[in-house]
Amino acid sequence: MAQPTPHAGLQEGLIHEPASEHGGGFPPFQSTTFAAQILWLAIAFGLLYYLMSRVAVPRIAGLLHDRQARLAADLDEASRMKTGADSARGAYERSLKEAQDKAKGIAQATRDSLAAEAETRRKALEADLAAKLAESEAQIRARTATAMGSVREVAADAATAIVERLIGQSPDRAAVEAAYDRTQTVH
Repeated sequence: MAQPTPHAGLQEGLIHEPASEHGGGFPPFQSTTFAAQILWLAIAFGLLYYLMSRVAVPRIAGLLHDRQARLAADLDEASRMKTGADSARGAYERSLKEAQDKAKGIAQATRDSLAAEAETRRKALEADLAAKLAESEAQIRARTATAMGSVREVAADAATAIVERLIGQSPDRAAVEAAYDRTQTVH
């Protein structure tokens, strides 16, 4: 082995050996070893090819097949679930529409019954008011007749008193009432 000799410009402690001591260059480029290198390359490639084709590729193919099968099953399940969800949504929308229609029918029936009830009450109230009005008018006519009868007597008494005071003698009651009746028919 060669003794390390320091060279100028190199750091201390580095060993420099000339290329002639290495044995002739980079081994893969030596022409004497090409045949052995090609043989080992073929053996390594063949072994690697055998391992890949018998071990790795079947495992990868199995994984891909399993993944594809799982995806297909998941897609089928999703399709079934979508179909079920669509039918459930359709049933929900139909039942909602039926419930809305039923609610509208109930509301209309309630409005109709309340309107009929209000109309019945209105007619009963109108009939009651008409009866009370007729009764009141009858009472007014009776009271008017009574009052008019009283007015007739009061007027006759007043006319008799006035005539008696003016002429000094009392007029005939029948004549005073007849005069009053004539004045009432004129108006």
